[in-house]
Amino acid sequence: MPKKISLLLLFLLFAVVLAACSSNNGNTNSATPASGQGTNSNNEQKDDATEDNKSIVVDKLSIGFVPSRDPDEIITATEPLKQLLAEELAGLGYEVNEVDITVGTNYEAVGEALSAGTADIGLIPGGTYVLYDDGAEVILTATRAGLNHDSDAAKDWNDNKPTTSADVQATAYRSLIIAGPSEKGQALAAKVNSGEELTYDDVNSASWAVMSSSSPAGYIYPALWLREHFDKTITDLDSVVQVDSYGSAFARLAAGQIDILVTYADARRDNEESWTTDFERSESIWDETNVIGVTPGIYNDTISVSKNSPIMDDALKAALQQAFMNIAQTTEGKEVISIYNHEGYKIATSSDYDNEREAQKLLRNLN
Repeated sequence: MPKKISLLLLFLLFAVVLAACSSNNGNTNSATPASGQGTNSNNEQKDDATEDNKSIVVDKLSIGFVPSRDPDEIITATEPLKQLLAEELAGLGYEVNEVDITVGTNYEAVGEALSAGTADIGLIPGGTYVLYDDGAEVILTATRAGLNHDSDAAKDWNDNKPTTSADVQATAYRSLIIAGPSEKGQALAAKVNSGEELTYDDVNSASWAVMSSSSPAGYIYPALWLREHFDKTITDLDSVVQVDSYGSAFARLAAGQIDILVTYADARRDNEESWTTDFERSESIWDETNVIGVTPGIYNDTISVSKNSPIMDDALKAALQQAFMNIAQTTEGKEVISIYNHEGYKIATSSDYDNEREAQKLLRNLN
């Protein structure tokens, strides 16, 4: 009996130890790994979510402005752009630590900075962009208030006088060849308005007023018009005078000292009052002047980016396009971009500036 009890007690002790071991093994093999796997899975999900929402950090974004106004005036007027641009880009996934704004010593300096990659963005005219398009890429064209008509035909401008503003934004403007109240000017206008084509002898027999050879509306594009219509240019004309301002050109036109002037499309609006006051004409400028030629559109200023900037890629270009278009829709933004008479922006392509390329080729041939 004692021996049987001893064996029974030994058997019970063995069973208890075995059950305890089984319980401990279950805790080790199921609870701990399950807990660990859950923690790793949650961390991975959090990391993925953080990665999806993480902004791309840009240490510095450099913007170059051309000195079309006093540099100090530009720097002061564009100071709010730093914060406006940083805020817009933040909403588009870019955290910009610094926006640096500089004004070039001349137009070429900004083009060279874009080509070198020392400037990321440049607000430059179309002509400057074309000169440096090996290293610069246009992303936006500035818009301004358009006019009530925009026709290639000179007669259309005369049939729809006066020229007035339209509730549209335009990316380009025209240069017009305008005949004045002189006998020759009126004869040329009568021929155009009757539907006849002008000959080179017609325009060469008139006296012209032009601006400097670097002026798009006052020289370059009218020279293109002459080449396209007569295979001639301004230097081929017999009677040409260069004036220092459009106001001087209109004064000469009113006095009959010249027969034709070349100017931007809404210049007559700017000189409408002076025509009957300072220039002492009895009839309105719309009655006494007529368009005899219309140039192709001269595209407005650009926002261009550097092809050689280390931070510039397609995603950032798209973000910059959207950011500047958004800024132009705000009151504060409109005030900033008004320093260049910009009213808004539209997405641009390189081919928009092909006429400017032709103009630059012509200008090189003239020099």
